[in-house]
Amino acid sequence: MSHKPNMNLNTIFAAILIAGIVAMLASFVSRKAVAPHYPEHEAFPIEVSEVEAGAKSAGPVGPDPILALIATADLEKGQSLSKQCAACHDFSSGGPNRVGPNLYAIVGANKGKHADFAYSDALMEKGGAWTYQDLNHFLWKPKDYIAGTKMNFIGIKKPEDRAAMIAWLRTQGSSGYALPSEVDIASEVPEPVTIEAGAPVDSGTGMETEDGESIIEEVVEELAEETKEILTP
Repeated sequence: MSHKPNMNLNTIFAAILIAGIVAMLASFVSRKAVAPHYPEHEAFPIEVSEVEAGAKSAGPVGPDPILALIATADLEKGQSLSKQCAACHDFSSGGPNRVGPNLYAIVGANKGKHADFAYSDALMEKGGAWTYQDLNHFLWKPKDYIAGTKMNFIGIKKPEDRAAMIAWLRTQGSSGYALPSEVDIASEVPEPVTIEAGAPVDSGTGMETEDGESIIEEVVEELAEETKEILTP
């Protein structure tokens, strides 16, 4: 007696069953992809400074370090960048104050060094000298460094451009101000980042079991076993 009809039925049944299992697998995987499971605890503890609730993580809040760039900065580029400041500032020795103060020998000089110029109260309260770090922050975003400054300038965003500008300013009467030392360069670090309070830390793909095994691998193995049993005569 022929067993072909039974074999055909078994094959059809196996095909339908496999299709159903595959559909269940796709549904299961899609649910996991859309709503991943986050571990209760971080895989690796991250130490951050305390911040106010709701603080956003937006990368460094200040300018990138530039001390390592100053000694080899492009002076011609710095001079070219200074032209956008020439409408308000003079850079020559003994030159006049304009809308902004004369900037000759500004690197390392005290803030508010020109007694005949009306600096903002905010700048005078800031005090101190125009160090490389001060100039770096001021040129990056003046109103971020001194909230009440009269300086209406959007800032220079590229660190290599700020380094070039500061290096060129140093050649204008401030060559006696020492270049950054290796110790200075090593100690200059970006300002810390803040992380949103309560934000989940994703330590996986969202496609793992609680034991950390791959969901896809686990289901595929089960599917293979089911198929093997069905097709075995």
